[in-house]
Amino acid sequence: MSASDFDPPSSPPYPQTAAVQPALDIPPGFRAFPQATHRGSTVLFNNLHELRAYGRADSPYWRYGLHGTPTSEALCQQLAQIEGGSHALLLPSGLAAISLVYFAFLKAGDDVLVPDNAYGPTCDHGAWLARDFGITMRRYDPMIGAGIADLIRPETRLIWIEAPGSVTMEVPDVPGIVAAARARGVRTAIDNTWAAGLVFKPFTHGVDISVQALTKYQSGGSDVLMGATIVNDAALQDRLVLTRMRMGWGVSSDDCYLVLRGLQTMPVRIAAHDRAARELAEWLGQRPEIARVLHPALPDCPGHEIWKRDFTGATGLFSVLFQPQYTQAQIDAFIEGLRHFAIGFSWGGAHSLALPYDVLSMRTASAWPPEGKPAGGLVRFYVGLEDPRDLIADVRQSLEAHLR
Repeated sequence: MSASDFDPPSSPPYPQTAAVQPALDIPPGFRAFPQATHRGSTVLFNNLHELRAYGRADSPYWRYGLHGTPTSEALCQQLAQIEGGSHALLLPSGLAAISLVYFAFLKAGDDVLVPDNAYGPTCDHGAWLARDFGITMRRYDPMIGAGIADLIRPETRLIWIEAPGSVTMEVPDVPGIVAAARARGVRTAIDNTWAAGLVFKPFTHGVDISVQALTKYQSGGSDVLMGATIVNDAALQDRLVLTRMRMGWGVSSDDCYLVLRGLQTMPVRIAAHDRAARELAEWLGQRPEIARVLHPALPDCPGHEIWKRDFTGATGLFSVLFQPQYTQAQIDAFIEGLRHFAIGFSWGGAHSLALPYDVLSMRTASAWPPEGKPAGGLVRFYVGLEDPRDLIADVRQSLEAHLR
C-alpha cells in the first residue's frame, strides 16, 4: 500500500469522519421566541491563546459546560431582571441554593441566625454544619424585627430571613432585620420562594442574597428541580461562583429551557393563584371548624400590616389552624377526603395540594400558637389553577364528612 492510499479525500470526508465532523452550511437568519437549548460539556476554544487566557480580562466567557451555557446564562439574566438583582446562579435544587450560601460565607467558628419559621431543610442544614463543621446555628423569633440586634454576636456572619414563613406564614419586618444586620456588618439572605421574586423585592429593602426554589412557580409544571441565588453585588457573586465551581454543581440546559418557558406565563399564573387562594382563604375564615387563617393578605395572619407595607401581592400558599377540639386523626381524614387537593410536597404547579404539619415540634425559639390564641392542628394549602368554586365545594364536603 503506497503513501497516496492514506491521503485524505479533498471532499467529502470519509463517512465515519463525516458522522463526527460534518461540514454544515446552515443558512443564517433564523429567529424564534424560545431561547435555543445549548447542550454541551466540552466548550470549544478558537485557539490556544483563548484557552490559556481563560480567567484574564481578554478571556472568552465560556469554558466548560458545567459552569454555564448560553441557555443557562439567559435564564440567569432573566431571573436577575425579574427580582431586581444584577447576577444570578443556578443550582440543582432550592436546597442546593441554600447550601451554596452556607458554604460560601461561613467557616468554623462563625455564627448564623435562622428564623423559627424557616423551611425545614434550612434549619437542618444549619444544624448539620453546627454538629460537624464547628458553626453555631441559633433560631430566632421571626417577628423580632429590629430586636434581632440583641442576638448578633461578634462572630455572627449570616442572618437568614424567610418572608413569609413556609408553614406558619408570619411576615417578618425585613427592613428592620436588615438595618440591624448592616449596622453590625452582617450579611442577610432571604428565602424569597413564596413571593417568586415578583411580589416582594428584597434588594429594595437592603437584603444581600435572595434564594429561590425555581422548582416552584418559575417552572410551574411540577416537573423540574432547580434553585437560584440572586445578588446585586459583584463581589458576593464572585464568592458564590467560586464556591459553586468547587462544589461541582451544575444544571441541565434542557431543564433551563423548561424554566425559561415557564417564566413567560409566571406573572399571569401567580395572579390566578393569588385570586383563587384568597377566595378559598376568606371562605375558610367563615367556617366554624377553623380557628385561624394564616394568609399574609388577611388580617388574622401575624405580620399582615408588614405585608401591606412591603408586598405588592400574594401567591397561592397559606395555612389554617383548626379548632382545638379536633384530633389529628380527624384532620388527617379531612385531608384524605379531599378530591381536588393532592397530598404531596413541592408546590408551585397547576395542581392544588394539602398537607398537615405538627407545628409544636417545629418551634424552638418562639411561642405557638401566635399571640396565645387557642388552636388545634395546622394544614397548609397550596391553591393551583383549578376553579376556586370546585375547590371550595371540595373542602366543604370533606369538612362536613369528617369534622362533625
